[in-house]
Amino acid sequence: MTGRKHPMTGTLYIVATPIGNLADASPRALEALRAADLVACEDTRTTRGLLAAHGVAAKTAALHAHNERAAGEQLLQALREGRSLALVSDAGTPAVSDPGALLVAAAHREGIRVVPIPGPNAAITAWSACGFLADRFLYVGFLPAKPARAIAALDEALPLVLYEAPHRVEATVAALLARFGPQRELVIARELTKKFEEIARMPLRDAPAWLQAGPHRRQGEFVLVLGPGEAKPAAPALDPGKVLGILLESLPASEAAKLAARITGAPRNALYREALARGAAGAKRK
Repeated sequence: MTGRKHPMTGTLYIVATPIGNLADASPRALEALRAADLVACEDTRTTRGLLAAHGVAAKTAALHAHNERAAGEQLLQALREGRSLALVSDAGTPAVSDPGALLVAAAHREGIRVVPIPGPNAAITAWSACGFLADRFLYVGFLPAKPARAIAALDEALPLVLYEAPHRVEATVAALLARFGPQRELVIARELTKKFEEIARMPLRDAPAWLQAGPHRRQGEFVLVLGPGEAKPAAPALDPGKVLGILLESLPASEAAKLAARITGAPRNALYREALARGAAGAKRK
């Protein structure tokens, strides 16, 4: 549900920009950048390089992780006043492991029109080049400071897509190996769409050696794609009636119903009524 609509508000364009090769900027993205009254970007120097490469003269404003709230309010005011705004990140799609989500959320609350202009995205680009036969994956993005703990909590079977920095990629690969074992396949995508792009698929056991094969292998921006694992059979669902019956052997009806509800998730009141009914039936048989 959108919020209040201001008369004559501007439009917030979410513009995906190249992740490396500047030729990947779409005509529609460039049209939006040319038409915008203001371009909000992570690093104005990076974005000005993109704009200059395509002959776009546009005013820029910084919106990054360290000023997102303060700068976002100023940008929101510009939208309220009827100016159009293009939101970009340094590379790829804004608000996907990049700043911008707070501004987009605020625009929705105020009833300001939000228009996404799709384009490059590192996760989808890497996934398309993996060849893993799966109809879904878990987008993890950047891991927290202690990757091993976060990796330990990840799903056993789903393919995973992670972003990683060069100074952490070896530790993250080691944590994936420890968690998922040597046979699970991994795709290492490095410097996607750039001059020194590398995409390599291998069993996890070979990944540490691949990274150690040369210093260039540990440089640049990484997307790690872990292939699908074997799904473990789901544990059989607990039968609330059976659990209740076992508990009634040693507990009064109210306590048995309470514990059976906690164990199985079945409604406590229904279990209590069943416990009373079983008790009444037992009394009659006696």
